[in-house]
Amino acid sequence: MNYKTINQETYYRKGVFRHFMEDCRCSTSMTARLDVTKLVAYSKRAGTKFYINFLYILSKVLNSRDDYKMAYLWESKQLICYDQINPIQYVFHEDTETCTPVYTTYYEDYKRFYTDALADVERAKLTREYGLDSSNHPNWFDASYISWLSYDSLNIELPDGYPYFLPIVNWGKYREENGRLMMPVSVRLNHAVADGYLIAKVFKLLEEAIAAFEMENLTDADKKTC
Repeated sequence: MNYKTINQETYYRKGVFRHFMEDCRCSTSMTARLDVTKLVAYSKRAGTKFYINFLYILSKVLNSRDDYKMAYLWESKQLICYDQINPIQYVFHEDTETCTPVYTTYYEDYKRFYTDALADVERAKLTREYGLDSSNHPNWFDASYISWLSYDSLNIELPDGYPYFLPIVNWGKYREENGRLMMPVSVRLNHAVADGYLIAKVFKLLEEAIAAFEMENLTDADKKTC
C-alpha cells in the first residue's frame, strides 16, 4: 500500500474541500443506468461471469483518476491519494441470508484479475463470517452487486461528519428496455473530494471502458465480422 500526501494549500479543490470538511460535511451520490448489452453478450460468449467482468472494468475506471483514490487520515489530518485501490466484493450465502466480504486485489491484467477474483469468491464461500478487516485493508473500496432487484435509486449515508472518501459503488440486476439491457449503478463519494461532475464522470468513464473492453477481448472471428 503506497500513497502520496496532498498539499491542502495547493490542492486544486481547496475551497470545496474546506467547505465540505468544515461547514457542511456530507456525501453525494447518483444512480444511473448503463447499457451493458454488449458486455452481457461477450460474457456469455466467452463463458465468463458478467459480474466479475464488470467488477474489473469498475476497478480500472476508479484507478484511472486520482480523485477516486482519495482518503483522509484523521489522526494526522492528512489528505492522501493511494497509488491503487482494490475492490471489496461480496458473497451471499443463501442458507443464512448473510454476506461475506471478499478482498480482491486489482490488476490491470484482465486475465490475472479474473482468475484471482473467481478464486477469492470460492474461498469466501467456505465461511459464514462477515470478516470485514478495514484496518488491514485501508485502500479497498466497496463494490456491492444487488442481484435481486433492478432498482431506480439507492442512497447510502454515513454518520454526519465522518470523512470517508473512498468510493462506495452498488449495481443491480440489468433489465431489458427498448431492446437494450440496462443496469442500475449507484456511486457514492464524499462531497469534500467530489462533486456532481466527478460522479457523473464515473458513468462516462464506465461507458467508455465497457466499449474498450469488448474491443480488446474480441476473438479473431469476431474481428472479421466487425
